[in-house]
Formats: sequence, structure tokens, C-alpha cells
Amino acid sequence: MKRTTLSLFGAAAALAAVTGVAALGGASPAAETGAKAPTRLPVQRSTALCPAPTSSDVAETTYTSFTPQAKAQAGGKTSAAQLLSAAGPAAKSDAKADAKADAKADPKKAGKGAKAPQAAGKPVLSLKEPGKPATATTSSSDAPALVGTADGALAPGWTTQQTTVIAAGAGRGLHGVTCAAPDTSFWFPGVSTVKGRQDYVHVTNPDPTAAVVDLELYGKDGRIKAPTGEAVNVPPRSTVPVLLSTLTDAPTEDLTLHVAARNGRVGAGVQASDEKLGGDWLAPSGDASPSVVLPGIPADATSVRLVAHVPGDDDADLKVRLAGPTGSISPAGHETLHIKSGMTTAVDLGDVTKGQAGSLLLTAEGDSAPVVAALRVTRGKGDKQETAFIPATPALDGRGTVADNRPKGSTLALVAPGKEAQVKVTSSAGADGGSPVSKTYTVKAGTTLAVEPPQPGGTKGSYAVTVEKVSGGPVHASRTLALPKDGLPMFTIQPLPDDRSTVAVPEAEQDLSMLNR
Repeated sequence: MKRTTLSLFGAAAALAAVTGVAALGGASPAAETGAKAPTRLPVQRSTALCPAPTSSDVAETTYTSFTPQAKAQAGGKTSAAQLLSAAGPAAKSDAKADAKADAKADPKKAGKGAKAPQAAGKPVLSLKEPGKPATATTSSSDAPALVGTADGALAPGWTTQQTTVIAAGAGRGLHGVTCAAPDTSFWFPGVSTVKGRQDYVHVTNPDPTAAVVDLELYGKDGRIKAPTGEAVNVPPRSTVPVLLSTLTDAPTEDLTLHVAARNGRVGAGVQASDEKLGGDWLAPSGDASPSVVLPGIPADATSVRLVAHVPGDDDADLKVRLAGPTGSISPAGHETLHIKSGMTTAVDLGDVTKGQAGSLLLTAEGDSAPVVAALRVTRGKGDKQETAFIPATPALDGRGTVADNRPKGSTLALVAPGKEAQVKVTSSAGADGGSPVSKTYTVKAGTTLAVEPPQPGGTKGSYAVTVEKVSGGPVHASRTLALPKDGLPMFTIQPLPDDRSTVAVPEAEQDLSMLNR
């Protein structure tokens, strides 16, 4: 039996540089007094939590940590960024559930259940300098969750990728996840409670005080009654994993999960495992918007399923387009999509890409309500199928980075839903050596450009890829990592949201005129 109770997912946000005075509420001081506009400065501290990767005895996990090299950082003094082991989950009920399940499968295991939480504080990975990835690997089924911080020049854009290859069993395949920031609300379109699939939501509290969250499920007829998902207590610095099928008595294929914090802030993610289709992590959808972009459907996708939800009180009417390498088309039979308020709608798009990589664009028609959305993408056929997810992904304001790219294994998808855009793609030095290389690409309006990132000079080990917007319209991006094994098309897809490496800091000026009165 696959033990999932020690899984963890969450992250803490990058903190702003404290170099000015922020105004709270009211009109902008700059607008009222003519003061200078805020200056964007690099963040000074980033904190991240990564999940306990798996309990499988036939798995290997690679952690890759990276901070992009900035011009101002060259030759500057930096402090090491560290990832440390974190304590395991505090939810005793989950351990008991494991014990009962183990006993049912094998009476000799009765009463054993989940193992004790891991001790916290053991260093696992240290990043010494920007511009060069640091890696660590483990094949332990007891690998703990990780918590880490980066300060000074290592903080802006610091990212950590966790990549796990599970060779066999439920969820076999490639599981990839990028640590993300904590918040008070997360939407996960595309979860399931049907037989043969196990979806666990992992809610993490990174702070020293308890948090309380509600787990809400929405189907085609609206919200589903799930009393056990209300007021879930998440103790300080711990994680609570919940099997979604325990929240409802009616198995449902296409659902939307909302994780809402009543108090405190949390990190959240869903680990989906399918007996036939493998598994992966499902990252939360970007903020609800009348128009959304889901970037990076692989060219050889054999099945694409869209799940969308309207969180608000009004209905949504959307135009559906597929942005391919030469332009955008409307999929036959699925040109438009109507979603009622508070409800979830699923659409099976089949092999919509027809051998060419693409991205799905959902555009508001008229006064449409904001939506959240995600795609379930399947590659392969028969007993050689594998699944990954693509959530709605916001545009890059400045830059985004994804770590753990492998030679010949990574594909970058860039989509410009509106105007033509130019982007600069930089591949870092490898974890074991080599030199960085950059290349500029033009993404034509309404198209998806799928490219293999430029290979670092003298490539040695995995490398990071940073995408920077140079000019033009909005750009959305994702990365597909493919590590095929024994005929199984193992793959995972990570969105590249903006890395929020800078923060707006108002000008602080002293007014001494009152001292002369």
C-alpha cells in the first residue's frame, strides 16, 4: 500500500526589502503629494517548503535549488541558502487510518501504521552562489519535507524543484513540483474522487501559530456537502493530508477543490495517483480571471481534458481557442464554453493538438465572470500511459525560472495570446559545471512556441532555465520535463509564473518644515 500521510506541500513567500515606508489604505501618497513613484528593489529574504516526496520503496527524488545571476550580484557577498528537514505531519488520525488499511491488506501489519515524524533541522541541500544550481538526491521512502530560506543576493528569484521518479505501483511515473508561496485561498480544478484514483490535498502551516482551513468541493451541480472538510485545524509548522474521497460519499470524476483559510496562511497542493494513468502533483490555478491561459500541451498528447469553475455569483461565457505554432483555432465542437455560477464544467478535448504543441486560451465573451481552470494531459496508449496537469498560469511581468532541466529532456512552451512578444531564455551552468548561455526568441501573436532550451556550454548535470520578457505583449510559459523509461512516457509539467523577485518600495522623504514653526 502506498503511504501518503507523510506527504507535504507548501511554501512561504518572499519577503520585501525593508528600505522604505509603505502606505496602507487611502489614495496613493505619490498621487496626492507629487512624491516619486515607488522604486522596485530586490527582495532580501525568501522562504520555501517542499513536500515529502513519496513513501514508495522504488522511487528516487532529486532536489534542485537555484537563484538567477543578476548583474549587480557579480562578485558580491552572498549567504548560503539552505534546505533543512522539517517535522512530519501532526494529524494522528491519518496515521491510524494507515494502520487500519495496512491491517486490511496484511493482518501481520496490524497496528504499525505510519512511522513517527522525521526530526527537524537536518541540512539536506545548500546553495552557495547565484547562477549555479545545487542538487541533492534520495531514494529513501522516509525522505522528509524540507523547509529553507535564502537571504541577500540569493533571495531574488530563488526556486527549488523537486522531481521524483516512481518506478512502480499506484502513481508510478514522474512527479514534479515547484515550491510555491503561502496564501489564504487556493483553487484546484481537476481533482477526482472516483475509484482507482487517490487525490490527497496536503495543507501546510509554515507559521508558529495554528491555522484553520475549509476544504470545499464543487461539482457540476454546485457545492458538494462535505462537513468533515470544515474547520480543519492545521497545527503550527506541520502538515495535514486529507484524502478527498473521504469528504464525499459520491465518487465524482471532475471536481474543483477550494482550500480557504479562516485564519492564518497555508500552502496547499494536490498529489494525484491513478492506478492506470500514473500520477503527478496538481498545482493551484492562477487567480480567477475572465480570460486565462493554460500553456504547454505536448505535441504528442493523446488526451486533453479541461476542467473549469466559476467561483463568483455570475455565469461565465468563454471562447475556446488552441494557440498552435502558426496561429489560433477553435476546436471543432468546442468553440465556446458556458459555466454556471458556483459550478464546475469538464470538456474532453481528445487529441486536440494533432501532433503540434499548443496552449489553450479561454477568453471572456462580453461581461463574463472570472474563472479558474486546469488541464489533465495524457501521453501514451494502453498500459503505457502517463498523466500530468497544466493549471491556468499568469503572464510573466518580469521573469520566471524553473530548475532541474535535463539535456534533451526539457521543452519550454511560450505563448503570446495577444500581441507579438520577445523573450530572453537563459540556461544556467550545470550543477556539475559548464557555462550559461542565452538566446532571444520571438513569439508571434496568438501562437505557442515550443523549444528546447539552449544547452549550456560543456553541459554537466541538470541546469535551470530563466525566461525574461523583453518586449511586446503578455507572455505565459511552462516547462515539460520528460524522462521516458521502459516504454513509459514519464513526464511532468511546471508553470512559470513571475518569480516576484522585486518589490515596490516607496521613496522615504523627511519633511522638516514643522520643526521651524
